[in-house]
Amino acid sequence: MNHNNFFDMARKIKPGFKPGGILLFLVCAVMPAFAQVIPKVTIGVDNVSKPADVAVALQILFLITILALAPSLLMMLTAFIRLIIVFSFLRRALGTQTMPPDQVLVGLSLFLTLFIMMPVFTEINDNALQPYLAEKISWKEGLEKAGKPIRTFMLKQVDEKDVALFVRISKKPLPRTVDDLTYDVIIPAFITSELKTAFIIGFLLYIPFLVIDMIVASVLLSMGMMMLPPIMISLPFKIILFVLIDGWTLLVRHLVTSFY
Repeated sequence: MNHNNFFDMARKIKPGFKPGGILLFLVCAVMPAFAQVIPKVTIGVDNVSKPADVAVALQILFLITILALAPSLLMMLTAFIRLIIVFSFLRRALGTQTMPPDQVLVGLSLFLTLFIMMPVFTEINDNALQPYLAEKISWKEGLEKAGKPIRTFMLKQVDEKDVALFVRISKKPLPRTVDDLTYDVIIPAFITSELKTAFIIGFLLYIPFLVIDMIVASVLLSMGMMMLPPIMISLPFKIILFVLIDGWTLLVRHLVTSFY
C-alpha cells in the first residue's frame, strides 16, 4: 500500500478518534523518512572456491553462537548463581513476597558479579583480547588464554567431592594434576558447588527470621488470637531487625568476600 493511501485513510477518520488520527498521521509522515534511511539487508548463500572462505564463515557462525550463549555463560560460569539464590532466599525469609522486585535482585546480582569478576575480566582483556586485536596472537591462542582466568576462578570455588563425582561419572582416566581436568568436568562441578554453597547460606539466613516467626506465633497463641496470621505481625519486626543490623551491607560484604 502506498503512503499516499495512508494519508487518505487519515483524512477519513472521525473527529472523535483524535488519538488514533494523530498516531496514524505521525506514522504516515515518518514512513517516507524511514524508507530513505533504513538500509537494505540481504542474506544469501553462494558457492566458495577457497577453503579460507569456509573457515571465515565457520568463525562467524561460531561467534554468533557464542553471543547467543553469552547470558548463560555469564550466569553459569561466574558468581551470579550464588548471589541470585542467596538474595532469593533472603526475600523468602523476610516474607516480603515480591519486595525487592525480581528486576532489582537480578540487577544487584549482575553488578556484584561484575565487581567480583573484574580481576578475571581484566586479565582476559590484558592477556587475550588486546594481544588478539593487536594481531600478536591467533584466535585459538586468544581463546586458550581467555579460558585460563575463568578456569582458575572456578577451581578456587569448586568442591573436590563434586569434581570427583563428575570424573567418576564421565569414566575418564583419573587426572594426575589439576591441569588435566577438562571443562566438561569443571563447569558442572562448579555449578553444583555454587548451588550447595548458596543453599547453605540461605539456610543460615532463615534461622533468625524463623525464630521471630516462632516467637510471634507463640505470643499470638497464648493471647488466643489464633485467627490472626503470624506473618502479618512478624513482618515489621523482621524488617526492623534487618535494618537495625545493617543487613544489606553485612550480606553483600560476606557474599563478596566469600569468593576471595
